[in-house]
Amino acid sequence: MKLIVGLGNPGHRYKKTRHNVGWIVINELAKNWKKSKKANCVYSKQGDIEYIKPLTFMNNSGKAVRSVKDKHKIKPENIIVIHDDIDLPFGEIRISKDVSSAGHKGVQSIINELGTQDFTRVRIGINPRLVGEQADRKIDTERFVLEKFTKEENKQLDEIIKQAIETIKRELCQSI
Repeated sequence: MKLIVGLGNPGHRYKKTRHNVGWIVINELAKNWKKSKKANCVYSKQGDIEYIKPLTFMNNSGKAVRSVKDKHKIKPENIIVIHDDIDLPFGEIRISKDVSSAGHKGVQSIINELGTQDFTRVRIGINPRLVGEQADRKIDTERFVLEKFTKEENKQLDEIIKQAIETIKRELCQSI
């Protein structure tokens, strides 16, 4: 069995923010969500793949992941976590395996709860990579990730979601 996790924050306020790109992608992958009070997440099952969106805030995502992992006896190497990455240019998608959280608190929560970083991450870049004078500006990371996508970013979002889904499907095929 595989577990695919989309990271994000619950609540209408966070619905279309950069930090919720994991939820945005997983919503396109899975349908018919059901709520699990015990695991504090919503889930969807398709064949031998369980999709979840933790209903905790981002920094506590690991609790829901561990609960579902333990319930279904899923090995960490069979977990794929989809999340935003401020260190990647907007729209860039990278696969990482068995690496540190690089400061992402949702990923760190999962590492802490699982006791390992031996799982796959689909990292979706949200950094605008400012140029010229704007490049010298310091970004308030916490504020930036909780802002909604700009109009220009929204125009590109559908294509980024498609690319992320294709990346996840390739990853699933390679691990079978």
